[in-house]
Amino acid sequence: MTIVVTGATGHLGRLALEALLARGVAPEQLVAGGRKVEKLADFADRGVRVVPIDFTVPETLDAAFAGAEQVLLISSSEVGQRAAQHAAAIDAAVRAGVSHLVYTSAPKATTSPLILAPEHKATEEAIAASGIQATILRNSWYTENYLQAVQQGMQTGEIVASVGDGRVASASRKDYAEAAAAVLIDPSLRGRVYELSGDVAWNFEDLAAAAAEIAGREVVYRDVSPEEHAAILSGFGLDEGTVGFVVALDQNIKAGLLAETSGDLARLIGRPTTPLLTGLREALATV
Repeated sequence: MTIVVTGATGHLGRLALEALLARGVAPEQLVAGGRKVEKLADFADRGVRVVPIDFTVPETLDAAFAGAEQVLLISSSEVGQRAAQHAAAIDAAVRAGVSHLVYTSAPKATTSPLILAPEHKATEEAIAASGIQATILRNSWYTENYLQAVQQGMQTGEIVASVGDGRVASASRKDYAEAAAAVLIDPSLRGRVYELSGDVAWNFEDLAAAAAEIAGREVVYRDVSPEEHAAILSGFGLDEGTVGFVVALDQNIKAGLLAETSGDLARLIGRPTTPLLTGLREALATV
């Protein structure tokens, strides 16, 4: 059995490799791919085959996928280019005769108005059309996504957002990585769509309280209007596209699009998901 992990140089990819190794997958059965293979030297030293993968260069995908039974397709970080990049990987998987594809998608990707959903919807549709057996992991938000907001809150005493009382059922990246490892190892878990999220949907008052607990000082949540939020972000020097994206995402959260707690993630990993405070502490410890 050979498992290829794309995006292995990223946070989730590295954690997925660690989770597979921890579950007894032999290093020689793993292929770690990314654009900057020098970042994977530690895995190469442990016997994992390290290969270059560039979604825009089909030859790298063909070489990486050759002889592979399974591919963990970690979604690209290049918003706006994801659908085409993922399609190239899916086509390469078909050419290589891959028997099982695992894809990290977004919550309710095929039906949700979430700003990030369209590219994931297109990818899921391409996977379905390919005929490859697939497992879709619709990952909700990572707790680590709020590391910068918490750091700012610890410094300034407030976390500013326009989410109202919107809630986020986040979990740590390691939780999602363990779920990916589970479906790659256990054939009985394959061929399904999983809505993955943390066990608890927290609001930004909870986020501020967590920041206060870590910092040992008062941190409050200041809710602002979308217009105020846009002005604040622009004042920080962010470009118009980034400002629009952040504000739109906050409105998605306010609408409850990231609040679902299906329980799928805890069931896949066989334990409760990492609590918000614990996840933030662990993330800060790595900075």
